[in-house]
Amino acid sequence: ALEQPLSVAYLGPPATFTHQAAQLRFGSSAHLTPEKSIADVFDAVEKGQAELGVVPVENSTEGSVNLTLDRLMDSSLLITGEILLEIALHLLSRATQLSAIRTVCSHVQALAQCRQWLAVNLPEAQAVEVSSTAAAAERAAGDPMVAMVASELAARFHSLPILRSRIEDNPFNSTRFLVVGRRATAPSGKDKTSILCSVKHEVGALAKFLEPFAWHGINLTKIESRPTKRRPWEYVFFVDFEGHQAAPPVQAALAEVRERCLFLKILGSYPAA
Repeated sequence: ALEQPLSVAYLGPPATFTHQAAQLRFGSSAHLTPEKSIADVFDAVEKGQAELGVVPVENSTEGSVNLTLDRLMDSSLLITGEILLEIALHLLSRATQLSAIRTVCSHVQALAQCRQWLAVNLPEAQAVEVSSTAAAAERAAGDPMVAMVASELAARFHSLPILRSRIEDNPFNSTRFLVVGRRATAPSGKDKTSILCSVKHEVGALAKFLEPFAWHGINLTKIESRPTKRRPWEYVFFVDFEGHQAAPPVQAALAEVRERCLFLKILGSYPAA
């Protein structure tokens, strides 16, 4: 029997950067399914409707995607991979010159990543946040006074001309995406591990939590706090570090870290991008 193509859910609609990241990672042989929200991506994988899911987790300009972090707190899914994608933003419109544009619409993240360019080049245009590139494309396709901020893939997908290229404020703009699934990933030789934890609300608790990583020579690549949303002023920490949880130094560090935490959840070990 022929094997079924790998099923992958991603934050849609088609032609988003998450779609582009999924294509980059899994190629044309995978069956890619757009979902309306990050929660829907998690639900599809948890229910077995998709084998894997792809969601954005942080942008180098605008920071973390909190909806993804919040869902990782409660989900049973594991992080099985990461994708780094350079974000090139373009101004798409049927207008032939900038002076004709009265409205610029896009997702809130895209608008934020080219805020300075828009202020300088389209100071009179109104920036309008929309739910998706599809919604922005519908407006831009029907009105030459409307432009949208999106990717080259979106320009091709929606048949919209690129009026100005590379309008992102940061030339090194990139987004990190996570691949989530139900099965753990074996060591690759160059891995990262992500954990979620909470510590006592007392002086020095966070410093004591971090000590075992230094003792065992483990490099931390990210640490971020998020409200638990269960009690006022109660926080959890998301921590990424180099190494696979099966490696002896990581096992030793995690054993000591666990003793210093009120709660610790291993979100997954996976090949580093």
